[in-house]
This record gives sequence, C-alpha cells and structure tokens, in this order.
Amino acid sequence: MRSYDELIDEAATVDVSGWDFSWLDGRATEERPGWGYAGLLATALSRADGALDLQTGGGEVLDSAPLLPAHMVATEGWPPNVELARKRLGSKGVEVVAAEVDERLPCADASVDLVTARHPVRTPWREIARVLRPEGRYLAQHVGPESALELIEWFTGPLSAKVRDARHPRHDRAAATAAGLVVDELRTARCRMEFRDVGAVVYTLRKCVWWVPDFSVERYDERLRALDARLRHGGPFVAHSTRLLVRAHKP
Repeated sequence: MRSYDELIDEAATVDVSGWDFSWLDGRATEERPGWGYAGLLATALSRADGALDLQTGGGEVLDSAPLLPAHMVATEGWPPNVELARKRLGSKGVEVVAAEVDERLPCADASVDLVTARHPVRTPWREIARVLRPEGRYLAQHVGPESALELIEWFTGPLSAKVRDARHPRHDRAAATAAGLVVDELRTARCRMEFRDVGAVVYTLRKCVWWVPDFSVERYDERLRALDARLRHGGPFVAHSTRLLVRAHKP
C-alpha cells in the first residue's frame, strides 16, 4: 500500500463531481439491494409518457435506461452535476433543470405519470403529489436510517438518537400519506460496505459531504491517521449502508 501522504494527496485533489464511483474500483465496495433499482427504473420509464427524475446527479442512473419517455425532465441542484447531466442526457432529449432541493418542481400540475429519485437529499412529497397525474406513480430508492453509521461515527463520535432516527421509513410513509399519496411498498435493505485504504475514505467523504459536514483532511488529520494504521494492519473498514425501495401512487 502506498504511503499515507500519497493516498491523502491523491484523494484530496481528484474530481468528485457526478455520481460515478468507478475511482473506488479495487479500493472500496458496497453491496447493492436485491431489488435492482436501475432495472426497476428502466421498466417504469419504458411505460411512461412523461416522467420527472429528481436530484439526478450527473444523470448516470437515468442514462442507463434504454428507453425514455417522449417527455423527460430531470432536476439537479449542484452546478457541476447540472453540466454533467446536460452533457450526458441532452442528446437523448432530456431537459435538465437546475433546481435546488426545496424549489418548486419544474412541471405543471398533474403533468407527468411517473416521478423517480435515487437517493434524494430530501423528498418533496407535496410537490410530487402536485405534478403527478391521477394514478401516476412514484418510484425511488432512498437512503435509510443509520446509513454508513460506522464510518461517520469514526469521525464524529456517537450520533444522537434524533439523527439516527432521521431517515426511518415510517417518516416517508407518514409524509407521503399526508401529501395525499398511497404507499404501495416500502422495503429496507442493509448492505455491507468495505473501505480498503484511507484515500477511498477521503474520496467518499468529499463526495458525500452530508456524512461528515465539516470534513476536511486538515481538521480530521488525527482520525485519518488512526484509520490508516487500522487499515494497514487490520483489513478493510466495514460499514453498512441502508436503502429503502419506495413505491407510491396518486389516487
């Protein structure tokens, strides 16, 4: 394994825009939920006339679908990702709209029959209900409670019970119901993650900035060095991601 400084210098400067995690190949792994979200998404899109993909990142997952609706809109709030998504999806006729998480969705009332999202930061349930046509559907994979908790707490120390509970699936069910949607399925998966070198951890924390919001190499130098020593002598650092499969519809 390369030296601590070499691993840190590389991971601290590499581009982290978009949601392509191939830089981590051979350095970190994450199991995927058994339901196969990309396949479910592709099937749903192939049957839709108009669809909206929320917080699309660089458009990587949407781009994997072989057939898109005639009217396809995607939103994204981070400027570097907006540009990536437009480059990736523009030739397929997808309108990529720069929109913050809490902004009004760029679709008219009852104008789409499918809304999708993969790992939304927050889920705008009332806006989803507004833009869906009657019998329109919401299909998403959400991040569940205590996801990557072991890694996060390595840096932050124990999280509060409130933070641990924040993404519990009952909150999605309650919010969707309050917005007037019917929840058809809410399934949970716990997936093993392994990090094999400290550079992989730095890269991931730079990309998933909400995990440790004040993260920087300088601020967490002591914890990073301790983690590097553990990885060199004790094998990979194991954490677990939590994923929710969410299906709902508008009556």
